[in-house]
Amino acid sequence: MLHYAVVFLIIALIAGALGFFGIAGTAASIAKILFLIFLVLFAVSLIAGRRPTV
Repeated sequence: MLHYAVVFLIIALIAGALGFFGIAGTAASIAKILFLIFLVLFAVSLIAGRRPTV
């Protein structure tokens, strides 16, 4: 998931540098959403992984 966020960020940077601001904005938004999903899933996995053995 983090890989896709980085890919969309790179696409946004390249599109912005070339003047395609509509595509750059869309790619940046997708990268932001994917990064937030990654953070939520990472936090859930940290919490779920700390179950004490009984």
